[in-house]
Amino acid sequence: MSEGMTVSDPTAPIGPSVVSDAIIHHTPSSSHSYDVFVSFRGEDTRNNFTSFLFGDLHRAGIVAFRDDECIKKGDFIAPELLQAIQGSRLFVVVLSKNYASSTWCLRELVEIFNCCETSPRPVIPIFYDVEPTTVRNQKGCYEKAFAEHENRFREDKVKMEEVQRWKEALRKLANISGSDIGNKPQNEQIEKIVQEIINNLRPKFLNLPRDQLVGIEDRVQDLGNILRFDLNDVRVVGISGMGGIGKTTLARALYERICHQYKYRCFIDDVSKIFLDSRSMGLQKQLISQTLNEKSVKICNVTEGTCLVQSKLNNAKALIVFDNVDQVQQLRIFSGNRDNLLRECLGGGSRIIIVSRDEQILKIHGVDDIYQVGPLERNDAIQLFCRNAFKVNYILSDYEKLADKILSHVEGHPLAIETIGSSLFGRSLSQWKSVLEGLKENKSKNIMDILRISYIQLEEKYKQTFLDIACFFNSYDEECVKEILNFRGFHPEDSIQVLIDKSLITRDFYDGMTIKMHSLLVDLGRCIVREVSPKEPIKWSRLWTRKDLHDAMSENEATRNLEAIVLEDDQERDDVEIPDETIKADGLSKIKHLKLLSVRYVNFSGSLSHLSNELGYLVWYEYPFECLPQSFQPHKLVELSLNGRSIQRLWEGTKPLPNLKRLDLAFCESLVEMPDVAEALNLEWINLEGCVKLQKLNPSIGSLRKLVLLNLRHCKKLVILSNTILGLSSIKYLDVCGCSIIDSICLLDETRNTEPSSPLSYLCELDLSFCNLVEIPDYIGKLRCLESLNLEGNNFVKLPNLKDLLRLYYLNLQDCKLLKYLPDLPSRTVLPLEPSTLSRFSSSILGWPDLLFSSNRTGLIIIGCPELVEIEQCTTKSFSWAIQILEATYHHGTDKCLFPESIIPGSQIPSLFNNEFVNVDIEYLDKENVTVDPPPVPHDNNFIGVLCCVIFRLDHKQNPMNFRRDHMWLHYENVSIHIHPYPPFLLRSIISLLGYKGFVTVDVKKVQYRWVNEQDLINLKMTHCANLTARKRKISVIEENG
Repeated sequence: MSEGMTVSDPTAPIGPSVVSDAIIHHTPSSSHSYDVFVSFRGEDTRNNFTSFLFGDLHRAGIVAFRDDECIKKGDFIAPELLQAIQGSRLFVVVLSKNYASSTWCLRELVEIFNCCETSPRPVIPIFYDVEPTTVRNQKGCYEKAFAEHENRFREDKVKMEEVQRWKEALRKLANISGSDIGNKPQNEQIEKIVQEIINNLRPKFLNLPRDQLVGIEDRVQDLGNILRFDLNDVRVVGISGMGGIGKTTLARALYERICHQYKYRCFIDDVSKIFLDSRSMGLQKQLISQTLNEKSVKICNVTEGTCLVQSKLNNAKALIVFDNVDQVQQLRIFSGNRDNLLRECLGGGSRIIIVSRDEQILKIHGVDDIYQVGPLERNDAIQLFCRNAFKVNYILSDYEKLADKILSHVEGHPLAIETIGSSLFGRSLSQWKSVLEGLKENKSKNIMDILRISYIQLEEKYKQTFLDIACFFNSYDEECVKEILNFRGFHPEDSIQVLIDKSLITRDFYDGMTIKMHSLLVDLGRCIVREVSPKEPIKWSRLWTRKDLHDAMSENEATRNLEAIVLEDDQERDDVEIPDETIKADGLSKIKHLKLLSVRYVNFSGSLSHLSNELGYLVWYEYPFECLPQSFQPHKLVELSLNGRSIQRLWEGTKPLPNLKRLDLAFCESLVEMPDVAEALNLEWINLEGCVKLQKLNPSIGSLRKLVLLNLRHCKKLVILSNTILGLSSIKYLDVCGCSIIDSICLLDETRNTEPSSPLSYLCELDLSFCNLVEIPDYIGKLRCLESLNLEGNNFVKLPNLKDLLRLYYLNLQDCKLLKYLPDLPSRTVLPLEPSTLSRFSSSILGWPDLLFSSNRTGLIIIGCPELVEIEQCTTKSFSWAIQILEATYHHGTDKCLFPESIIPGSQIPSLFNNEFVNVDIEYLDKENVTVDPPPVPHDNNFIGVLCCVIFRLDHKQNPMNFRRDHMWLHYENVSIHIHPYPPFLLRSIISLLGYKGFVTVDVKKVQYRWVNEQDLINLKMTHCANLTARKRKISVIEENG
């Protein structure tokens, strides 16, 4: 094989992966007029083999030079022929019996090798009706031909030297691996030859700068996996994603990698535009023209085009890409409702790729799978940005902070990164800052125009949903968003799905099913709202910043446009422009159709004479007035959340509240009167936490049959709990922590003899901590739905039997100083089938997050109980229950209880812990953490987590007698949630778990751990249950023999 000339084996299989570039030695340029130059002896092959070869090359889109007979033959190569040879990318030499007898052919061959010397390119020999050895050794007909040449030129020394060059060229050619046709079927051999030519010419089909495509390799691989090239079926796959995210680039990149494997192939750019210009016939013409490589296709009507496609592509293996499809009709291009004509008529191994922003179009068309193109990974985004902004692969040191802000804003959007990066090249730092400010005001028109296309195609109700999410509800819980959109009349079930299908929003399953919108789409939505009147926010439909609210209220004029004010949390921003200025509340009185109002950390001045009666959500922190305007009619309110030191009452008398679901008056320190809620029959939760002056509940609370949550935490003056609470048949979460509830025991006692369906029987979480209780009634042990019980800081001596509370997974007995006896704990733990609904009620939709309850805590806390007796039995009971909670948590399969941990009495680490931490310096506990060793069998997926056990003693400066015993901290870490393969244990977690703020140090005596698998959990539970039973029997025998 000659140096610089390489060809591929035409019989080599073509797989699904990207074809290697090793065989490509030539890069196309404008100087090449032809893809292939074919050298052949006309009288041998012109009317058979080479004729068929030229036909297949043409159909494959390969431009081949054909030596027709109009070129005059002579002693020298004609200039046209010389130019054709020099201007070709690849050479095919068809060696036949009479090839060597033609001086014309031999001169072509020598010129071909001369070109390869100066510019290496592939040469493919085809041995048509001669053996390679005949050519190489120049025997038989070739020997005879050269004898005639030598006899003819024997008197001409120059000619004789030329004959020697012919011989050498043939020997060189014969040493190159080629195609030996022999008696093989010519059609099959020609197909293989054409495929090999395509392989060698693959750069001809590359329109993308492959070496400059960042982050494309993994995406091409992922898309290839979805296309399943290993299957010999007809597969249709969709590519979806937001505008500018790289859908077309990905489709083109894959197409260019694999198109050479298909005889019939086409990439139809911008289907939307073609359809707009020439409807279905235009797409049919493109399809036929590209796949058959026919430049002029005439179709009279859609029916004729349908028949032509069916006949020409019947059973053909094809690769077809439809790019930028934005209507279902654009895929219905065939007559007779034959939407699946291509799937039905194409041959096995065919692949159809449809690119669309609208996932619903792909679903309607019945694609087999959809590849969702997401933003670039962080490292790829940085690389792409640097290439455009700096023309190098790293960020220049002076620009790091600004670059980071820009990259954070564009969130891996390739088009935005390229556009913004290019605009920053060669700019100064001050110019960079200006560009960053422009981004916040959506001044990048090129990016916005691309993104706006998807918005323009939406129906009006979907546009309004898009604008609400863009302005207010990005990263909100989906159920919360649906509730607000439903109030707004925007049909949430339908509209959210439409926006997801059009790649305008996504669902984040890893963040509690939240609605996510790309920051650039957020910019777009806010830009659209501003466009009404850029400098007059009073005319906008929505306000979301303090500055815009300030400017709007300064006008103090009536408006009918403004429907929603939901301010961003400026406390976390460093660019708030008016941190100290006050906003005139008077302007709010003049907004006629305001439906959403959520303001926080805003200083208001003036007066508030009226609020819109169309308000559905009123959330106002640091509300500056004593009550709501008396003229306000809250009949449409769904949520009312007020916080402020001035609030004494909401209003005088009773007002209709038929739609109210949530009432949040937490930390209204001056509140002395709870509103009458007799007509709020849909009220689901009430939060009165921290209302320190509130002395009694309104009796109307007893009529609330849907009330699920009642939070009275730290209502210090709330002495009497109304007996009407017994009427709350749906109550699930009750928190009376820190209340002097004299009536609490009576309240629970009154339920002793009631039926299971009676009041409080559905309680899931009960917090009675720090209530000065001296007795815990037996009825608590009968609350079979109870999951969490907090009795911390009370003065009782014993507890009722808790063994029937099979759903209990959290029990806190911390600082129960008089507790002597630990009762029987549940014999097994059955976590609820459905995740706790507390997250739906633990915060207002537009209000404070995470104000109520700690539903994610699991385990048993027994510490600060100096009077506790039978410590060994207590330890056994506690350990057994902690293990079974861990086992139940694992098998429950939810994220509700990811970190079971318990603190119980104990001075000895159980024998099951078989690994000891070494070199643990406990002196500086606040900074101390320890990391476990690898599992016993590295990379064994059967290990599900690590169970850690710490023996420690607390040193409490103010209360040393309560902490004189050793205690055991049991902590479980689920390995699957950690990025680091072996999780660290932060020992200071002991302090944070117990909630001590100061005066506490921890003396850690021993730390051990155990890698656990699923079977371990079962065995541990069984072992410790058996130990507990045996210990009970032993105690019983001792007592009997007493």
